[in-house]
Amino acid sequence: MINRHWMPIAVIAALLLTVGQLGISVASAQQFYTPERGSMERKAVLNAIRPLLEARLGAPVEFVVNRMNVYGDWAWLVVEPQRPGGAAIATNGPQFKMWSDQDGLTTYALLRQAYGQWNLIDYAIGPTDVFWDGDPLYAQFPRAFTFAE
Repeated sequence: MINRHWMPIAVIAALLLTVGQLGISVASAQQFYTPERGSMERKAVLNAIRPLLEARLGAPVEFVVNRMNVYGDWAWLVVEPQRPGGAAIATNGPQFKMWSDQDGLTTYALLRQAYGQWNLIDYAIGPTDVFWDGDPLYAQFPRAFTFAE
């Protein structure tokens, strides 16, 4: 049994512990960032998805970055592939038939840094839904990492 003298101290300690735990949760949910334009990190992340998109869409490809978040050793991208100089990628050839039911060429990609490089883990080109919502792989990230809020 706690002495009446120590009761207020115990209550304050419990409150501080609870508030501290909430603060850690809020802080960890906000520990993602966007690499600076022109930085080596940003270039490395984009170069990790470039071979995939050049294989699918033809080379060369550059990107308009709609979203790039880095969270620890994970990165989330939403990019618009285009030709150098901003020219649109023509999608009228037979290799683009599979994308006729898709929502353009907007590309979503999840990458993980391992062994000194960024590696593609998951992606979708022109999805018509939020393909990652509900996937257990994505449950480990703060919601704002993949969803604009």
